[in-house]
Parts: sequence; C-alpha cells; structure tokens
Amino acid sequence: MPSTPNPPFTVGLVVPSAGSEGMYGPSCVLCARLAVEELNATGGVLGRPVHLRILDGSGPPAQVAAAVGQAARTGVIDAVVGWHLSPVRVRLATALRGVVPYVFTALYEGGETTPGVVPIGETPDIQVTPALRWMADEIGVRRWAVVGNDYRWPRRSLDRARAALGAPGGPTLEHERFVPLGTTDHGVVLDDLADLDVDGVLTLLVGSDAVAFHREFARRGMEDRFARFSPLMDESMLCATGPGAVRDVFTAAGWFEAVPTAESLAFGARYARRFGPGARPSAPGESCYEGVGVLAALVNRVGCTDPVRLSEAAADCRYVGPRGPVTVRDGRTEQRIYLAVADGSDFDVLASL
Repeated sequence: MPSTPNPPFTVGLVVPSAGSEGMYGPSCVLCARLAVEELNATGGVLGRPVHLRILDGSGPPAQVAAAVGQAARTGVIDAVVGWHLSPVRVRLATALRGVVPYVFTALYEGGETTPGVVPIGETPDIQVTPALRWMADEIGVRRWAVVGNDYRWPRRSLDRARAALGAPGGPTLEHERFVPLGTTDHGVVLDDLADLDVDGVLTLLVGSDAVAFHREFARRGMEDRFARFSPLMDESMLCATGPGAVRDVFTAAGWFEAVPTAESLAFGARYARRFGPGARPSAPGESCYEGVGVLAALVNRVGCTDPVRLSEAAADCRYVGPRGPVTVRDGRTEQRIYLAVADGSDFDVLASL
C-alpha cells in the first residue's frame, strides 16, 4: 500500500490588511512565505510540509481573536505567527491560551508573559529609551513632545520611557498628545507643537496616521525647529511619506534593509531572488520571517505544539536570524538595535544601541 503523506503543518499568519496599519501587511506576507519555502526545502516542521494561512489582523480585536481562536480550536491551524497591534495581541493571547503556540513579532510595550505566547519584537527599554539618550548625547535633542495614537502601545511605551529617563542633562518628556487610530488630520496637534519649547517630537503613530503627520509637519516647514523620532518608521512608511517629508526623521529597530551585517545582507539577497529586485522587505515583514523560524525551531526542539512545553522551551530561547543573534527571555528580547535616520527613500544606519 502507498504510504500516507504527512499532513501539513499550518501556520496562521495574522497580519493587517486594512486600517492605519494595513501598509505593513504585504511585506509581512512575502517574508513569511519566504520563511515557509525555506523550511519546506529543509524538511518542514516535525517532518511535515508547512502551509501558510493568511488571517486578517486589522479588524476589531475581539472579532479577530474569535476568528483565529475558532481556526485553532477546530484544527484549521496548528500555530499562530503575527505582526499586529497590541489590542489584538491581548485578545489573541487569551483566545489561544492552552490551544496552540503563538509567536508575536511586532515591536510592543513589553510585559507579555501569557503561557504559550512568544514575543520577539523590540520593547521600549531596548529601543525608545536608548535612542532618546543617544539623540541627547550626540545631537543635543533633550526636550521632547510626544504625539501618539490612543491605545496600549503608545501609552504604555511612553510610561516605560518616562520611568527610565530623567537623569540630569538627559532627555525629558515635556508634553503629550494622543489621537484616535485612523487620524489623518493632525492640524490641531501641529498647532500645539508650534507653541511648545521643545526640540524633538517622539511620534508613536501607526502607519498611515504617521505618514499623514510627517507630510503635514514638512508642509509647515517644522523640520528646522524639531527633530523627529518615530520608532515604527519602516521602509514601507518611508516610501509612502516621500523623501521630501522625512528630513531629520530618526528611528530605531532590530533590522533595516540597510544594515550591513552578513545575516541581513544574506536575507536581503534571498528575498530579492525570490520576489524580484524591485521588491523591498520591511522591518515588520522581516519580523514575520523571524517569527516563522522561531516557531519552527521551538516545535522541532520540543517535538510537539503543546503551548506549555513551548513556553518552557522559549523561557530562554536563542537563535540567529537576519537580525543576528537574538535571545528571548521573560517576555522580552535581547537583540541588536540600530539607530537610523531617513535619507531620501532609504535609511542611513548611524549607530548600534
């Protein structure tokens, strides 16, 4: 009798297709596809071919969690990897607890310790706080106003950054303003900024909201008064904003296309071979590539998809990906973080934080 082929190992990829964060989705899908293809070329997961099932992460968090949870409970998916906003993560962590493992790849506010959840994104202690200190020390930007979307990641990231700052002569956070997700008219916020005695603007805005802010900021000629630090500024946002609106926009992340390390260059070359020289990966997309790889490594190490056993294995998880060596421990990562400044349609990497 012919042998029965191994059933596929299906990864539910939860990424946005719409909303303020929708621009990050396409690169997330392509990078995850590349990771799956490479896994299948080397034996898959538990000897099973890996399939990718795209699930929309841009709807109301409760709705997203219900759909993904149903897919997990009914065996449609064997695990979840995703880049999406923190309100979705909070709901998914509850819906998937004890059902399937969940690798969350986005930068976030920190503190995620739900069993079965493996967060691998940047957190404020290794991204925002060191970047603000660097900008104070190196270019003299010390007094900051904060403009952010009104939800968990901006507010809690600001709280953590404020608690870590305050040394004499160091950066201070002087003013804050939060706007709803989906805000594209930032006129009132920019009117307020014009009257402030600050020299930097920390923009904790997402996707198209940030693009609209930076364009209007430039139209008003405010670059001569304020530097900007935007931790969620990736390659897709840079292109959408346009080279004329990103002068003195700084950012920090664990990966940029411009990072000249062997691991990063090799990933970029594989991506270009697979999707064409015109296709550009982004930092959120690269995080999904890493997320699929981390999931596969943990499942293959443990020999099953039990979330509790994977959490135990991930309590001190080390791996090497396009970002170089990364350690995941207790809800946060230890990884290289690079500070960069926008240079037209690309980034110029200035320092390792």
